[in-house]
Amino acid sequence: MRRISAEKIIAAVSELCIDSNCQLNEDLIVLLKKSQQREKGRAKRVIASILENIKIAERERIPICQDTGMVKIFLEVGYNLKINFGKFSSFSDIIQEGVRRGYKDGYLRKSIVNSLSRINTKDNTPAVIHEKIVAGNHLKIKVLIKGFGAENMAKVRMLPPDSKEKEIKMFVIDSIKEASSNPCPPVIVGIGIGGTAEKAASLAEEALLEPVNEVIAKPKAVAISRSHSEALAEESLIEKFEKELLREINKLNIGPAGLGGKTTALSVRIKTFPTHIAGLPVAVNISCWANRHKEITL
Repeated sequence: MRRISAEKIIAAVSELCIDSNCQLNEDLIVLLKKSQQREKGRAKRVIASILENIKIAERERIPICQDTGMVKIFLEVGYNLKINFGKFSSFSDIIQEGVRRGYKDGYLRKSIVNSLSRINTKDNTPAVIHEKIVAGNHLKIKVLIKGFGAENMAKVRMLPPDSKEKEIKMFVIDSIKEASSNPCPPVIVGIGIGGTAEKAASLAEEALLEPVNEVIAKPKAVAISRSHSEALAEESLIEKFEKELLREINKLNIGPAGLGGKTTALSVRIKTFPTHIAGLPVAVNISCWANRHKEITL
């Protein structure tokens, strides 16, 4: 049994909140540079401005965007890990304290208000927390910062169970068309398929945490079990569908900042989950070009 202190977790969450707001991951920067090479005119200049903004934010340790977002945290907690709570009454309280300190110490805008009264909570909490218990004695923390220009464009639809890829594609494309310039394109599109409405929405969020330029390795020609074979077949379908959707979205000519161009989306990532025979939940969650997320394993 491995032990970890509340203070260590708080420090990690705080740092992740600040880092996520001030520095983008390299895979996304690479895609932005590639998209700049494909563009011309206004679209090319917009991406040049985006890249300059990224440089300044990292150099000056200041937020990439004035909307420092709502914090979403995804936790993997090893069942052989024991947390020393100290003065805190729950694991959630520890995580929220990390967010609170990060937004205070990083001088980040506090954007969270109570839903009906609209009174600001004054410390950017509470964060939305998703927790999984897994094997091992580690704690993996993933922080996703979600600005609401993009979050407001999220959609969930319960499609008929006999729907095909065509119907899913129409829903995704219509969602991007409706979003237009609101989520600050070029965007990253997360798609969740399956489970329930709640699960599909969560999957779409989790898809935004995936590396945007990841190439899924092709399976080797070896003997595999039926279940493994089915999983590989699902992966192959997902990869093909991601590429197809990215092509179709980039034909919309919304372009960087909504001013037209070849790059409406930088990446499309899909996560799936088995669902009931009577339904097909599909969710779309969009991130602006500043897809802000970091992770650490303690």
